[in-house]
Amino acid sequence: MYKMQYFKGLLKSLVLIFLSATVAIQAQASQDEGKEFNPGDVIMHHIADSHGWHLWDYTDENGEKHAVSIPLPVILFHNGGLDMFMSSAFHHGEEPVTKGDVTYIMHHSDIYVANEAGGLDFDEEHHPTNAQPLDLSITKNVFMMLLSGVLLLVLFGGAARSYRKSTNGSPRGLASFLEPLVVFVRDDIAKPNIGDKYHRFMPYLLTIFFFIWINNLMGLIPFFPGGANVTGNIAFTLTLSVFTFIVTNVNGNKHYWKHIFATPGVPIAVLPIMALVEFIGIFTKPFALMVRLFANITAGHIIILSLVSLIFVFESVFISPISIGFGLFMNVLELLVAALQAYIFTLLSAMFIGGAVEEHH
Repeated sequence: MYKMQYFKGLLKSLVLIFLSATVAIQAQASQDEGKEFNPGDVIMHHIADSHGWHLWDYTDENGEKHAVSIPLPVILFHNGGLDMFMSSAFHHGEEPVTKGDVTYIMHHSDIYVANEAGGLDFDEEHHPTNAQPLDLSITKNVFMMLLSGVLLLVLFGGAARSYRKSTNGSPRGLASFLEPLVVFVRDDIAKPNIGDKYHRFMPYLLTIFFFIWINNLMGLIPFFPGGANVTGNIAFTLTLSVFTFIVTNVNGNKHYWKHIFATPGVPIAVLPIMALVEFIGIFTKPFALMVRLFANITAGHIIILSLVSLIFVFESVFISPISIGFGLFMNVLELLVAALQAYIFTLLSAMFIGGAVEEHH
């Protein structure tokens, strides 16, 4: 009985999320009323990072359209000067912002320094050629990472307090949910792949597992405070893979480096080639981590948004059952992918670390 109630609750939540995504795409499409609907532009707009949180559009009594959004801080460093203001000053990219003797223009969510005429210069492919300031802004992705960090502190801080208050050491409340996950990472990921030295790397493995998982789940929510495609951002996955690269190679013992540059049992004539291949392998492993997480999360978002876009491409209500049905299926599948990708990234990181710290037999 309770399982059926949980299933109904999950189904209602997924329907709400999917309908919210439909409304979001419809709002984006309404901005280009009179033009042919371009699903590619809409999809790329929704999975890309931005300086504000777009909520919805509305039309006033005069027929003018307005966008409702949550502005985020813009922090720019240019020519030794630091300029700070809210993204609402750009009026959704329609107006430039002047700070001192510098004018900034937003073009497709990127910020450029205006030319002497106060505009942008474009090349033959219609790409701006203006200088760009160093952008240190709190964008959607940055805000979501900060929010995820706060959530991790709240979750594990609460679990730690419950353990301190417990008289017999048994988990209670939130700790009873987190403990099986922590034990899973320890017993099924860290111990089998790293060995006796696993305890040194547990903080890192737990951090990347929960950090990726929370951001994956928040990315499935199409409205504030979700909707940021953090783990589908190549810069985010690159940063995590670089951390794994550093942890692996800094802790590598002499047997690890000997296996790379002087592989035992390899003929001398083949050794230079083998050493080159092993050395390249040092960089291809974190590269595979980066691409795997980025590609899987981005692909899931694109598929769901593509299914929603079918309604507007065919401009028919009869396509809605197909879009909604397959969209809900993909939403359920993405819940599995959210946990699976966190597990795979953590597992491969543990395998790479284990290979670096393993003692010679």
